[in-house]
Amino acid sequence: MVNTKWRNQTSITEFILLGFGSLQELQTPLFLLFLMIYIVTMAGNILIIALIVTDQNLHTPMYFFLGNLSCLETCYTSTILPRMLAGLLTRDRTISIAGCFVQYYFFGCLAGSECYLLAAMSYDRYLAICKPLHYTMMMNGRFCLLLITVSWIICFVINSIIIFLLSHLIFCGPNEIDHFFCDLTPLINVSCSDTERIELLAFILSSLIALGPFLLTLTSYMCIIATIVRIPSASRRHKAFSTCSSHLIVVTIFYGTLILVYLLPKTHTLRDLNKLFSLFYTVLTPLANPLIYSLRNKEVSKALSKGVREFTDFFGRQTLHYCFRLK
Repeated sequence: MVNTKWRNQTSITEFILLGFGSLQELQTPLFLLFLMIYIVTMAGNILIIALIVTDQNLHTPMYFFLGNLSCLETCYTSTILPRMLAGLLTRDRTISIAGCFVQYYFFGCLAGSECYLLAAMSYDRYLAICKPLHYTMMMNGRFCLLLITVSWIICFVINSIIIFLLSHLIFCGPNEIDHFFCDLTPLINVSCSDTERIELLAFILSSLIALGPFLLTLTSYMCIIATIVRIPSASRRHKAFSTCSSHLIVVTIFYGTLILVYLLPKTHTLRDLNKLFSLFYTVLTPLANPLIYSLRNKEVSKALSKGVREFTDFFGRQTLHYCFRLK
């Protein structure tokens, strides 16, 4: 009898991601919208990476971090949007338990790494504005690489622990996850095991990923603002603030929506609102970042204009050469 009960409890082999399934008449428009967002996000972030790699003027710590952020968000978007697009197109929203764990693992690692990377970028701006004489010495290539490596290691280790804990849960139904991707809270909610211990441990581990970097980012910007306010010249104040305004906008959007998603009460009426805010930090933030950095950052704008000009010149020369060969 115990064995029969155990078999019944472990009979679930897949989940159904409900996502936006309630909007049946909007499945095709949503597919086209998210496909366009995915294409623009990938193109924008890959363009930022290409500009930073090819332009010597962008070989600085700030742009090293920006390149890593674009690379991270290229992967970050690809853990969620392709699966969501497939569900919208085929109406098949099933995902295996193993597939769900893999998606959450990479999502957790990449989202956590983004928290640490944003904190590293804010620390870079803090040194540049508040400690300009020490900036070159402290923010060298080795230290930048160390920050990136440590952030990835921490996030991979913490999420490996969370996945290990999740793998010991029993899922006996219902197998419907009311979300558009496999997140930790929905996974815990559909388990029929005692989840008190894993919820506590997951909260502690998630706090290490999100809370520490958030406090470092907040402290850095408090010091930056205090320093900028004390600058006597208005033009120098504007110049100092312009070097970190793009990053501040990105941080505000990312952490603002993250806080709303995970601190809002988990009531039935707020569930759809929770999905909407989740879209902001998982889908729209990676889309907005290249636009924010390219429109508000003079160095990136210059590099982009230079790249477009060189490409146009090269294309024009090749076209003329081809025309002369035809003659």
